[in-house]
Formats: sequence, C-alpha cells, structure tokens
Amino acid sequence: MAVSDQIEALVEAPIESLGYMLVGIEYIKNGKESILRIYIDSDQGISIEDCERVSHQASGILEVEDPISTAYSLEVSSPGFDRPLFKQRDFERFVGSEAKVAMKLPVQGRRNFRGQLQGFSDGNILIEVDGESYDLPLTKLAKARLIA
Repeated sequence: MAVSDQIEALVEAPIESLGYMLVGIEYIKNGKESILRIYIDSDQGISIEDCERVSHQASGILEVEDPISTAYSLEVSSPGFDRPLFKQRDFERFVGSEAKVAMKLPVQGRRNFRGQLQGFSDGNILIEVDGESYDLPLTKLAKARLIA
C-alpha cells in the first residue's frame, strides 16, 4: 500500500468528522526533504483557519500512528482553481472540464494529455484530446489537474 493510501485511511474519517471532504493526498519525496500535502474542501470553501484545524487533527494522528519514518513537512490546502484530481469521483464530478493528465507509463505512445474530461468507466479516465478519445487507467495515473 502506498504511503498516501495509508495516510488517507488514517485521516479521512477524522477530517470528515470536522465537516470537511478529503480531496486527496500527495506525498512528495524530494531528497532529504519530504512534503505531505492534504487537500480538503467544503461547500463553504476553505479558509486558513480550516487548514489549521485539519493540520492540528492530522498531525496528532500521524504522530501517534507514525506512517512516515523520515522527517517531512505537513501542508493542508484547499484544492484551488487548478484542482488536483485523484479518484474516480473526481473524474465523474468534473465531466466537461478541461484537464491535464500525466501518466506513469505511455498510453498509445504518449504520457501527457490535455483535453476535456469525458468521465470514468471500467477503471479508466475518459478524456478527449484534439477530437480523439483516450481511456487512461487510473492505476497508472501520475498526476491530474483541472485547468483553470
């Protein structure tokens, strides 16, 4: 299980109990410095105080459970205009929106796709790029964001 999946399992219910939706988690290892970024959202939007509440809650859980053995910085953020997309629900929710999708491995000879989201089916992100449709396996996704 990936570190981000382990952390999601630990913090999702406590974050939701505070009244927020867990959008997704990024764990970025960059040499000696690592960043754990937790994206949250709510119907009312996200303020700095909301990020502080979730940061306090998440850091307490992570300190006890210790899923990351090395030093890292914890950041809690709203998804912003160029919202990251992580899960099936994200690709279904934003059908018709323009997005940038990067794959871990090439699909039909390319790794980067910029186009209109068409939905999600059978484990695949559906995206139309320059009039051509692509089925991109969610399991091979490196990164995806809406284009603001």
